[in-house]
Amino acid sequence: MPDPVKDLLKRMKNMADPGRLAGSAHFGINTGNRFGLKMPEIRRLAKEIGRDHDLALGLWQSGNGEARILATLIADVGRLDDTLMDAWVEDFDSWDVCDQCCINLFRRHPGAWSRIDAWAAREEEFVRRAAFALIATLAVHAKKDPDSRFIELLPLIEAHSDDDRNFVKKAVNWALRQIGKRNRSLNAEAVACAKRLQVLDTRAANWIAADALRELQSDKVWARLKP
Repeated sequence: MPDPVKDLLKRMKNMADPGRLAGSAHFGINTGNRFGLKMPEIRRLAKEIGRDHDLALGLWQSGNGEARILATLIADVGRLDDTLMDAWVEDFDSWDVCDQCCINLFRRHPGAWSRIDAWAAREEEFVRRAAFALIATLAVHAKKDPDSRFIELLPLIEAHSDDDRNFVKKAVNWALRQIGKRNRSLNAEAVACAKRLQVLDTRAANWIAADALRELQSDKVWARLKP
């Protein structure tokens, strides 16, 4: 009987250009188990395959970074639960897999909000990153959620603003900026949060604050925000 996972991995490898991996590594992507595929190529495969949760599980188990991103695109959110989300988060070893998983899959699950505090409390770099990547993603896509849900997350952002690990502080910053770009009311809340971070005596908090304020207080952002 043919093995669909092995067949698909072979196809992905044949499509890939390993020469691209050096460029990916330059952007901090873990290229240890990669083929050299571009995101548009992965998305085309996902569109061709459609929803296939069992195939997604097999691709994830392969450990290949691009296969795991493809898995996030074809997995069935209806078969997702907290246990599987926690298991996948613990497997994260690269920021792009983390972010794509949050963007493509996790943010669509009703239990996504409940995982934020749990993952933020964990010490593993990419598990904690997942918490803030999920906040950033929900800030963009959860358009019907009330402002209060995001205001309640600002203390969590402040609590972890002292984490100087590159992939954590960038995700904390991303979360703060995305909250502040939802509307003018949340912009004011996010700016106030950033100003509180400015007075903290940590390098990470000061960087997060400066970068967030530069964007959130820009004329470009303010002009397009809804009152």
